[in-house]
Amino acid sequence: MLHTAFISNILANYLGAMSIILPNILAVDGNIKYIGAGLASVGILGTGVGQGLIGQGACLAIGRNPEMASKVTSTMIVSAGISESGAIYSLVIAILLIFVV
Repeated sequence: MLHTAFISNILANYLGAMSIILPNILAVDGNIKYIGAGLASVGILGTGVGQGLIGQGACLAIGRNPEMASKVTSTMIVSAGISESGAIYSLVIAILLIFVV
C-alpha cells in the first residue's frame, strides 16, 4: 500500500509539473519546428553508414579483382546514389518544417 501511495504521489507531481511546463513550451511558436527539423535530420546518419559500407565493399572487390574495377565502380556509384536518397528525403522534410510550417 505504501508503494502505491508513493508512486501515485510521484505521478501526481509529474503531471502537475507538466501542466505548467507544456503550455509554456507550446506557446513559443517558432521553436518547435526547429526541434522537428533537427529530428528529421537523424535520417542522414544511416546514409553515412551505408555509403561507408558501399565504399568498403567496392575497395575490397577491386583489391581482389582489379580487372573488374570499372564494373565495380559503376555499381558502387549507383548504390551510393540509391543510399543518398534517404538523406535527400530527410533534408527536404527538414527544409519544409523550417520554411513552410
